[in-house]
Amino acid sequence: MSRPIQCISAGILVADHVCQPIDHHPVAGELVLTDRLMLTIGGCAANVAIDLARLDVEVGVIGCVGRDVFGRFVTDTLDEVGIDTAAIRADDKAGTSGTLIVNVRGEDRRFVHYIGANAAFTVDDLPIEEIRRAKVFYLGGYLLMPNLDPERLGKLLGELRRSGVKTVVDVVVPGEGDHWSRLRPVLAETDFFLPNGDESAVITGHTDPIEQAAAFREAGADTVVITCGGEGAVLVGPNERLRSGTFPTEFIGGTGAGDAFDAGFIAGLLAGLDSRGCLAWGSALGASCVRSVSATDAVFTRAEASAFLAAHHLEFESF
Repeated sequence: MSRPIQCISAGILVADHVCQPIDHHPVAGELVLTDRLMLTIGGCAANVAIDLARLDVEVGVIGCVGRDVFGRFVTDTLDEVGIDTAAIRADDKAGTSGTLIVNVRGEDRRFVHYIGANAAFTVDDLPIEEIRRAKVFYLGGYLLMPNLDPERLGKLLGELRRSGVKTVVDVVVPGEGDHWSRLRPVLAETDFFLPNGDESAVITGHTDPIEQAAAFREAGADTVVITCGGEGAVLVGPNERLRSGTFPTEFIGGTGAGDAFDAGFIAGLLAGLDSRGCLAWGSALGASCVRSVSATDAVFTRAEASAFLAAHHLEFESF
C-alpha cells in the first residue's frame, strides 16, 4: 500500500450472482424467468471499500480470492475505482467465494453461498504495520472466515487501538450455534460493532435491539449499533443511547444495505462527526443502496449524499 490510506477494509470478498426481482420463488423443478442476471462484486470488505471510494475516501482492501476468473473480476473491479488491492492474496487451493442472490418481489433475499477462498484468510494476512497508518480498520464478514483465529485477532485489534486506529467490526452469521467464543476476544478490542438485528438475534437470543446491544457491550464492545432495516437503527455507547429513524427511499433490493450503512458510518468517523452525524451518514448510504439489486451500484457519491442530507431530516430519540 504505497499511498496514504484513511481506511483499511478487510474481510470477505465475494463474486455475487444476482437476479432482478422475480414474481415468486420457484418450486422444485420449476423455471422462473427474470429480467436480468448479473455478476457483481460483493462481500463486506469489497462493498464497504467501494462505497467509501464513492465518498472520496482513500481505502485499501485486504482479503483472499481464488486464482480464477471470479478472483480477477473482484480485484479488477476494485482497481477500476482506485482502491488499493496490493494486500489481496490469490489462494491456489480454493475458488473465489460466491453468492447466488435470489430476489423475490415483496420478500427478503435468499442466499446460496460458497465460502471458498475466504476460508483461507488468517491473521497472517493482516500486515499490522501497514494497517497502523490508517485511521480506521474495518473488518467485515467476521464469523464467515473460519480460520481467522479470535485470540490472535483480538490481540491485533488491541495493538491497533493503542496506536490510535479506530476498530470497526461487522459479522455475517453462518446459521445457528454458539458464536460467543469467537466473538468475545474480538469485541473486547472493538470500538464500533455494527451487526443487524437478525444477526444479533441469532447470536444473543434476544429480539429487542436494545437487549442485543446490551449483550454485545457486556461482552466488551465499546459502542454497538444495531441496524434494523426499515425500523432504523439503535446505538448504545458508554455515555449515550440513541434510536434513529429512516430516510425515504424506493426499495428494489436489500443486498449491500448493511455494508453501505457501515461505509457511511465510517465516513462520519473520519470526518469527526458525533454519533448522530455518523448515524445520519450511515442511514443515507443505506437508503441509497436499496434502490438497486446490486450491492454498490446505487450508493450515493459524496456530493449526492451531502445534497440528500441537506434536504432530508433524520429523526433521533434518546432513551
